[in-house]
Amino acid sequence: MHPHPPLDPADWDEFRALGKQMIDDIADHLSGIRERPVWQQVPEEVAASFRTGLPEEGRPMAEVYEEYRRTIQPYPRGNIHPRFWGWANGSGVPVAAYGDLLASVLNCTLGSGGNAAMMVERQVIAWIGEALGWPGTGSGLLTSGASLGQVTALAAARAARAPEFREAGAAGSGVQFTVYGSTETHHSVDKAVELLGIGGRFFRRVPVDSDFRVDVAALRAAIRADRTAGLTPLCVVGNAGTVNTGAVDPLADLLTVAREEGLWYHVDGAFGAFARLLPSHRPLLEGLTEADSLVLDLHKWLYMPFDVSCLLTRRDGDLETAFRSGADYISKTKQGPAAFPLAFSDRGVEQSRRFRALKVWFALKTYGIRAFADSIAGNVAQVAHLVTLVEAAEDLELAARSDLNVACFRYVWPGATPEALDRVNRAVLDRLQTDGTAMPSHTVLGGRFVLRVANNNHRSTTADFDHLVTEVRRWGAVYAADETGR
Repeated sequence: MHPHPPLDPADWDEFRALGKQMIDDIADHLSGIRERPVWQQVPEEVAASFRTGLPEEGRPMAEVYEEYRRTIQPYPRGNIHPRFWGWANGSGVPVAAYGDLLASVLNCTLGSGGNAAMMVERQVIAWIGEALGWPGTGSGLLTSGASLGQVTALAAARAARAPEFREAGAAGSGVQFTVYGSTETHHSVDKAVELLGIGGRFFRRVPVDSDFRVDVAALRAAIRADRTAGLTPLCVVGNAGTVNTGAVDPLADLLTVAREEGLWYHVDGAFGAFARLLPSHRPLLEGLTEADSLVLDLHKWLYMPFDVSCLLTRRDGDLETAFRSGADYISKTKQGPAAFPLAFSDRGVEQSRRFRALKVWFALKTYGIRAFADSIAGNVAQVAHLVTLVEAAEDLELAARSDLNVACFRYVWPGATPEALDRVNRAVLDRLQTDGTAMPSHTVLGGRFVLRVANNNHRSTTADFDHLVTEVRRWGAVYAADETGR
């Protein structure tokens, strides 16, 4: 019986040669990305290859790489393409991918223990706080995304307001919390209140104004009503850029409400918080740096490869109060790795954590924060240009725009019924996406189906938005003619 071969390469020279080929291919792929479709459907014969069974025996790694080039590389989500503006996906900085590769080679887990990787994450968190004007006395954690950040922040809020909750649970504490956010608040907050035992029924979705910003008077009324009913208001969630329209809540007003009512103030700044890098946008985000907690995705408007997000808290120790735990096998020692004072596992749910910080460290060291601020300013200007084009076209209608990087619009024509408008705009979106021309996404505003552009793309140019408008108008006219000929 022959022993299995080791899981390291049998031939390091062969491994090195394949790695060099991969880097060359990556550079070719990224440098030529504009000439490729934004997205294309995975053919059935390729999709079938992902339904095969578990391999019993291995194959040469060069063959596996060629299968990747044939079946995976041509059919990505598309968010690295210059004309991808769907949902809220970042475009990925190539040099940061090197950081990800190096992180995988080092294969550190960042729960606890003294090593350089732990220090890099601590430094990256401090850099993000410094860039946003966050108080240096605060704390932080890198997470997979804002969704986990919301859970972590609300758990910290709960622990700060009811320390007994961790031990006694919801029933034993006898407290029924309520959480407040606008009707535009991201659905990850719904998940957070459900997972934390607060209950979806006690997440109060407060109405918004005509600009999709939370109605502060309605918020105050909701808090008063809950106190009268014997409930315990816990947290106000402010939006620094809603997903639907990019709206920014009156963050300073929400801060005032939270402080007057003795509530935790949490800001969801998944992409919008980075607008604070621009002096022109700091007044819009006034109150953000006074929050008790803030989540922001570095893989959105800082263009990092997925996944890396950051949670910042205003006070040191708030996260540890909510999550610190212990066991003999992770207890402290006087010397060695276990003597390191910081444990990120005490700041969140995860004990095993990948070295997400290295790609951020690599990119910020390479370019500096000013380069990222310039790219963000470019995205804002590009969306403003799109809005100008839409407003100048008689056959386009602006449905919503923000001071950030989101705009919603649709194709229109005289005498069209609401149903016909929805059908045509759905058809236009389908055509843009399936042809690989461009990738806006969609939403529904006021009962209207609209095209939605969220520009977190460092590769986009103004010409890309000229092209988008040309194509929307071209295909809109084709499908509108079909409608009028019915």
